[in-house]
Amino acid sequence: MDSQNGVTRRRLLIALGSGLGLLGGGAAYVYFSLQGDSGGYSAPDAQPVVTTRGLLDTADEPAFKTGGTWSFGDASAVFLFVHGFSTDAETARDNAYTAQVALDGTWSAPVVAHSWDSDVDWEQAKANAEANSRPLAQWLVEWAETDGRPVHLLAHSLGARVTGETLRVLAGQGATDALASVSLLGGAIPYNSVVQGGRYGDAIGTVDAPVSNFYSQNDKVLSWIYRASDQTHAVGHAGTRDAGTLPDGYQDVNISDLVADHYSYFEPGEGCLARVGAEIE
Repeated sequence: MDSQNGVTRRRLLIALGSGLGLLGGGAAYVYFSLQGDSGGYSAPDAQPVVTTRGLLDTADEPAFKTGGTWSFGDASAVFLFVHGFSTDAETARDNAYTAQVALDGTWSAPVVAHSWDSDVDWEQAKANAEANSRPLAQWLVEWAETDGRPVHLLAHSLGARVTGETLRVLAGQGATDALASVSLLGGAIPYNSVVQGGRYGDAIGTVDAPVSNFYSQNDKVLSWIYRASDQTHAVGHAGTRDAGTLPDGYQDVNISDLVADHYSYFEPGEGCLARVGAEIE
């Protein structure tokens, strides 16, 4: 993203700050989530993907299907990238590939895209995020049983909601070892949802995977737009803000020095995935 686009977005956000009453929080979040990019990388046709698009309302089992090439050779682990709001199928694949480029040099591992119906209105996207929890948990359990290589999950923006709900399902099923680690990148979930007693806190403390919340105080989409639309602070902007006791295995990681905006967390050369990879090691 060039500097001119960055300046333009900042000006628009400043203008929004005085006009939220006219535009409405949800509409504003929709608008500004459509404005950014993460470097403009395009995934190859072979990009592996697990998708639930168009499958959640059917009676077919499982409620997911796979695509791309799944020959991972001697890779010792895989990453799963769960995208955020307002992301179509092509962009979901591009985002996962972008994350793989960003991880090169830190981890030599394939990145699988988890593609879900988030390119709808904000409230429906949140509902879809929750509905994706059981299919994703099912895929993770089946992967553990059939392949067994560790899965490191990366969740951007509203993908944190998919992930938190999936952790609840895994904890409820006793499948506590289905993930090797979880990294939230600019998580668009309430700051107090991850502490003990919060919606996801007990599940975080139950699963065997460490959960790291990578947050940036430069993230204006979360600090202004998410706060206006959902009337709470996002965990991806400033962590848990001393909201309560942290569950075992959870940590907040301030990467404000690395991430300039909501779209840069997994951008090669501009984001925080090198730091994420170092934390996992």
